[in-house]
Amino acid sequence: MQGCPVLEIDLGKITENAEQVVEKCREKGIQVLGVTKGFSAMHQIVNAMLAGGIEELADARMENIVELRKQNIHNPVTLLRIPRLSNVDNVVQYANTSINSEVAVIKALAAASVRSGKVHNIILMVDLGDLREGIMEENVLDTAEQICGLPGVTVVGLGTNMGCFGGILPSVDNLGILAKLRHDLERHLGHRLDIVSGGGTSTLLLVENDMVPMGINQLRIGEGILLGTDTTNNRKIPWLHQDAFTLRAEVIEVKDKPSMPIGEVGKDAFGNTPKFVDIGIRKRAILALGKQDVYIEGVFPLEGDFNILGASSDHTIIDITDTSKEIAVGDEVVFGLTYPGLLSVSDSRYVRKQFKGGKEYEN
Repeated sequence: MQGCPVLEIDLGKITENAEQVVEKCREKGIQVLGVTKGFSAMHQIVNAMLAGGIEELADARMENIVELRKQNIHNPVTLLRIPRLSNVDNVVQYANTSINSEVAVIKALAAASVRSGKVHNIILMVDLGDLREGIMEENVLDTAEQICGLPGVTVVGLGTNMGCFGGILPSVDNLGILAKLRHDLERHLGHRLDIVSGGGTSTLLLVENDMVPMGINQLRIGEGILLGTDTTNNRKIPWLHQDAFTLRAEVIEVKDKPSMPIGEVGKDAFGNTPKFVDIGIRKRAILALGKQDVYIEGVFPLEGDFNILGASSDHTIIDITDTSKEIAVGDEVVFGLTYPGLLSVSDSRYVRKQFKGGKEYEN
């Protein structure tokens, strides 16, 4: 795969980020689940997380969880997407715990667990305003009543999602509701709930400011450990590395060209109508990197002050007129990644994965 884009991964920085997150959360009595979906659960990165003190993992894709088991990773794993009715047998076989909000699915998990001779852990998800998955607050006790006593499953806790759909930030108020619900549910069920899972990377800001309500004892952290960023709060986390992942792409053309296309404008290859501003002749470079390799809106230049003009499935066009660094055919351009960018490029078989130390992983 010579000449293809390369995703460089610094495992040492990922381990250091994991150590920092685990320690800060441990001081507040909070356990960290290392979320592996952002990098398609590549086992090298999983092991870097584990080396940093992560003891339990979480992923939204059963395919990733199965792969973790094939790589002889035996740590407890939580499934972070509501299980499909059609897949409950796999969930019970490979995941220790799953998040749930549908009684029908929980009953199917219970039946699958009984068939396999296992006990599967259930975290009931509560919707506190982000409006993705979860039971509405007023329906939690009724839902718990319907599944109480089912053989094969144990309700071990409550959880909530923040920021992923509605952009709702975790707060003392909404996480306080979750902590209170735990006590109400414990009285209702007559047994203790061990887990109150208060969101993900966006909750780290409350951890830093010592504002996490008493009783929240688990966070599911992916972006913070991987990229040192917190998209929901629009910030770089100052005590974490932001450069564990870099993307390199080769320059395949450099030409002076007009800034306005010539001729009648229709739609581009993706069905969009492009818009351009005429600013004269500009020096442009084309990279061997396109939308089939990475979500282009999820990359940003690390070297040089060039602008990304756009991309097709196979090419990215950048304006290098005003850059202080000379760019020629055959050179490499280096990008950083946002979380959506990392999600896409990790799963691309057209991008070579290169780990610090020279090891490589090709999908």
